[in-house]
Amino acid sequence: MMKTVIIGGVAGGASAAARLRRLDESAEIVILERGAYISFANCGLPYYIGGEITDRSALTLQTPESFHARFNVDVRIHNEATAIDTENKQVTVYDHQLGKEYVESYDNLILSPGAAPILPPLPGVDLEGVFTLRNIPDTYKIHSYVHERDVRRAVVVGGGYIGVEMAENLQNAGIQVTIVEMQDHLIASLDADTACDVHNYLAEKGLDLRLNTSVQSIERTEAGLRVQTTGGAVDCEMVLMSVGVRPESGLAKDAGIELGLRGCVKVDAHMRTSAPDVYAVGDVIEITDFITGKPGFVPLAGPANRQGRIAADNICGIPSTYKHTQGSAVLKVFDMTVACTGITERTAKAEGYHYDKVFLYAAAHAGYYPGGHNMAVKLIFDTDSGRVLGGQFVGFEGVDKRCDVLAVAIRAGMTVNELCDLELCYAPPFSAAKDPVNMAGFAAQNILTGKVRNFHWEALDTLDREKVTLLDVRRPDEYEAGHIDGFVHIPLDELRAHLDTLDRSKPVYVHCFSGLRSYVACRILSGHGFTCYNISGGYHLYDSLRRSAEIVRGHAVQRG
Repeated sequence: MMKTVIIGGVAGGASAAARLRRLDESAEIVILERGAYISFANCGLPYYIGGEITDRSALTLQTPESFHARFNVDVRIHNEATAIDTENKQVTVYDHQLGKEYVESYDNLILSPGAAPILPPLPGVDLEGVFTLRNIPDTYKIHSYVHERDVRRAVVVGGGYIGVEMAENLQNAGIQVTIVEMQDHLIASLDADTACDVHNYLAEKGLDLRLNTSVQSIERTEAGLRVQTTGGAVDCEMVLMSVGVRPESGLAKDAGIELGLRGCVKVDAHMRTSAPDVYAVGDVIEITDFITGKPGFVPLAGPANRQGRIAADNICGIPSTYKHTQGSAVLKVFDMTVACTGITERTAKAEGYHYDKVFLYAAAHAGYYPGGHNMAVKLIFDTDSGRVLGGQFVGFEGVDKRCDVLAVAIRAGMTVNELCDLELCYAPPFSAAKDPVNMAGFAAQNILTGKVRNFHWEALDTLDREKVTLLDVRRPDEYEAGHIDGFVHIPLDELRAHLDTLDRSKPVYVHCFSGLRSYVACRILSGHGFTCYNISGGYHLYDSLRRSAEIVRGHAVQRG
């Protein structure tokens, strides 16, 4: 009878155990979990703190008893693996409840210890009222502290997924929140230009954003805590440290198992480590990026579940392989949705891709149907092959749907031309006849086929304004509501009548609100002998960048 020992539960370990049992009813399966919970909803933890989830039991997906009843797995909570002997195929275990050590043998071993929150070596990180959030005990501690201490002000250090979700939920609990982020934008899986819409929305919701700001220390005061930053001091009653996670690979390292990037366990496509009959899954492993083929560290629940299944398949003789990670992710921010897949522009540039990008501000559903919202779309594509490299979406309804479509397109190796051909569901309440994904494909295709020249706001300052014409083709009411100095204003529908007022010897750089009308303007101008560049993203992107920069500058002015 085959015996598999699994170190760690949650997504990867629990999925592996369940799959093993489904494949082999006679197998002996043991899960060693040093904590009290083998399967819980990591991603739901912030929503319990914020009151969105009110039932504690909803966070626990399986208990040791329910898991044993359904899958006949020997689940041992409070049992911590302390050493692995790969030569003799044994694990040393310490039972915290009984206070004794024992040795467990295995035929196959699966490592699923996950990742631990990074706690930077700063003065004061060990003070009462300073927390990290990774598991259910962390959640209960924070929840109790917030309510027992009547917390009114909180500082979240780090603007990643957990940091932003916690900021939202603390705000929903009636707490004034300051996010301190050392980079120039929140949510590292976005580019800075796409993140600007998130910054502006959070500022409108009343959150205090401190970007380009590092924490130096945390101090105890009579009133609570004081967070000293490079941008000045912030007083509060609690601090959440959310600066990232590190793989819990110490056991593997001590056992002589090969590690890779950032101390992650190296595995092959079958989830096998360098040690015989030892597999690893989840947040502890090094992945291969689906786009670049380079090693990476992407701790996400979806990949962890698939990896657990694949390890189980291979243990049972089914030749299953993991086909890399493309980093598809989605985030709720109050009523806003943020989603991304594939690589960022930063990565495309760093990896030396010949790439371009298009920005859209597209309708989630038919404009004439009530209640619609636009979404910001950024598409990154290879200009040599037309291959889709990545996409970022920020908006409200329908954002996750469009990102999922693009994720499938990337997985299938599609080009922007093929995005144009996708036949997607349409009815006025759900989409437009030209879906935002189609529209992104059209815009990129127009660039690749030379129907329009693409231009980006960040390059505007490189232009000699004496030698170019800057043109705004929005409606008069849009222009009056806000415009950019130096741009000539000619509404699109009046453009043909005013062509003689423009200098044909100068290239024209044109914008509208989103980039669609300015594309039409470029086609008109090109048809009349002008050289024309469409400014991608239009005034919406320009204004979003401007307002986000003001948030950063406002704090820079305050700190003098």
